[in-house]
Amino acid sequence: MMQLGAMMATMDKALETQLNNIEQRSGQTLQALSHIVLSSEAQKHGELVKMLKSDHGLGHGDANVVVHYAKKSGAFATDDAESESQAFQRIYVDKKQHLLPIHQQISKALANLGEFETAPKKANISYRRRKQFCLVGPATNTQVELGLNVKQLPDSPRLKALAAGQMCNYKVRIADVSEVDSELITWLQAAYDAAK
Repeated sequence: MMQLGAMMATMDKALETQLNNIEQRSGQTLQALSHIVLSSEAQKHGELVKMLKSDHGLGHGDANVVVHYAKKSGAFATDDAESESQAFQRIYVDKKQHLLPIHQQISKALANLGEFETAPKKANISYRRRKQFCLVGPATNTQVELGLNVKQLPDSPRLKALAAGQMCNYKVRIADVSEVDSELITWLQAAYDAAK
């Protein structure tokens, strides 16, 4: 029988996947969709679902999930949302603290690409334009994992292609700041460009 903690982790993962799929289908971030829900004059759940379906083209299931999500995590659409630097302090603690410079170097590279949003998660940070283009966080106590959402990248022994249906198409493990090099930045650029 599945332990309660394992069941909750599986449910959290399923919800995260569903929310990412909603962003991809709708072409809007959860922050934007949450803002629409929270700033709407409609108050009843059914009215909000109907509004998302008619005005924003969401399917019934997606609209229902977005309304629940927005009402449950209303702070997501406010100025109180966690900043990237706050997420760094929360994620990179104890044995993972020495990995922070790697993520900061990736963040510096991302800043040169153009405008995007950061969306801190429990164990990593999602970077988004119209949709998520990369996901960065500690994979182990010795490596940071960079997930990339881009359909095709040149073959490289550093890149691992992921099966369809994953949150990212590729991932790469990074153990040292020096690995945030021109090749990796080229991959970031490709993922960033694909998310416009």
